[in-house]
Amino acid sequence: MNEENVIRDARQLGKGKMLILGIQHLFAMFGATILVPILVSGYFQQACGQPLTRGLTVAVTLFAAGMGTLLFHVCTKMKVPAFLGSSFAFLGGFNTIANLQSGIYANMPVDEKAAYACGGIVVAGLMYLVVAFIIKIVGVKRVMKFLPPVVTGPIIICIGLSLAPSAISNASTNWFLALVALGVIIVFNIWGKGMTKIIPILLGVVISYGVAVFMNSIGMTNPDGSAIIDFATVAQANWVGIPPFQLCKFDITSILVMAPIAIASMMEHVGDMSAISATVGENFIDDPGLHRTLMGDGLATAFAGAIGGPANTTYGENTGVLELSKVYDPRVIRIAAILAVGLSFVPKFSAIISTMPPAIIGGVSFMLYGMISAIGVRNVVENKVDLTKSRNLIICGVIFVCGLGFSSGLTFTIGQTSITLTSLAIAAIAGIVLNAILPGNDYEFGTNPEGDQSRGVYIKSEQKEG
Repeated sequence: MNEENVIRDARQLGKGKMLILGIQHLFAMFGATILVPILVSGYFQQACGQPLTRGLTVAVTLFAAGMGTLLFHVCTKMKVPAFLGSSFAFLGGFNTIANLQSGIYANMPVDEKAAYACGGIVVAGLMYLVVAFIIKIVGVKRVMKFLPPVVTGPIIICIGLSLAPSAISNASTNWFLALVALGVIIVFNIWGKGMTKIIPILLGVVISYGVAVFMNSIGMTNPDGSAIIDFATVAQANWVGIPPFQLCKFDITSILVMAPIAIASMMEHVGDMSAISATVGENFIDDPGLHRTLMGDGLATAFAGAIGGPANTTYGENTGVLELSKVYDPRVIRIAAILAVGLSFVPKFSAIISTMPPAIIGGVSFMLYGMISAIGVRNVVENKVDLTKSRNLIICGVIFVCGLGFSSGLTFTIGQTSITLTSLAIAAIAGIVLNAILPGNDYEFGTNPEGDQSRGVYIKSEQKEG
């Protein structure tokens, strides 16, 4: 790495430039981070027939992302230039809980059902702490032996494919707008330059929303005759207000839906830490240590769930900004985090975001859900999983059948408590158990650094050092 062009202490640039760099990081995470609560709100509205009013909103999500990022920096001794935004890995879990109609979830108010989903997020975050402790005691290589790409890759594939029907449902409300959003993301992801290549989702949302506003202004409607955009909530929203936090609730079924997904999100974290380390030329897996970065991510995720927000994860988009700017000072990331927290106290802004037409959400998720599955394939390919080996084929095959076949999950009763294991939970358990008991597990973390960097559920920046 050419250190002449690298800035590790941004204070030499002055406060003005540091603020601009912080805003750049805010933009990089923004599109993907706000998309998660929009998608999740859509799941609950479709399943329950009413919108969410507390928790899992844009405002709560921005607050959780900003505070979670600051918490992560404290846990990692202020050394790691990482931003924590909303995780796509848990979308399938939210969709599953939104559609639960048995046991205590039958006829449950939509906000209460979302609170139980967030309780599952808290437990998933606490799982990070358990794994961090084990890594501290026995070392990262021994732990990763149980979570190789032959297990995590197929699980990620199942996450994306399980969400595909939702993308089609939303896009079908107005295929023209959906295709505009999809087309913009493709164009900037393939042919974009500099910052535009790093924020294709944000550009897809903004440009297609502009088209929707224009169509609405000239009197056009959706094919079913409904208005493309309804600005009534924007007029009613205040300029300043407290985000609509909601305390989480706990139930064994929602915990069993969400907690296993932490396996995929933890591998996402490992991939991001490997990528950030390679980008800035410092081994953060050794110092401050993967146990500390996992602890920070886990606490941030548990905090987000506790106040009614989606799970957090380290963001590959912001790693792309590090590559682009060559400014590796974590202080700049913390400025972006503070800006995100400040923005969460502007209800008018959140109300505008909430007017996003379902068709645009469908167009974006058309790309997003497919890319999640494709990322799972990349996870397998770049980590050189040998599918000529029968053990690996068996593990992948069982995970796919469990992940896609148990569409209604597996419900059983212990005592008087009804418990549901979702398809993803069954797939994760089956994959881990088979990998542990079948002979021939030769995976060793760290022997393929490029593969280790490609384990995250995010659109990977292809920005190269010029």
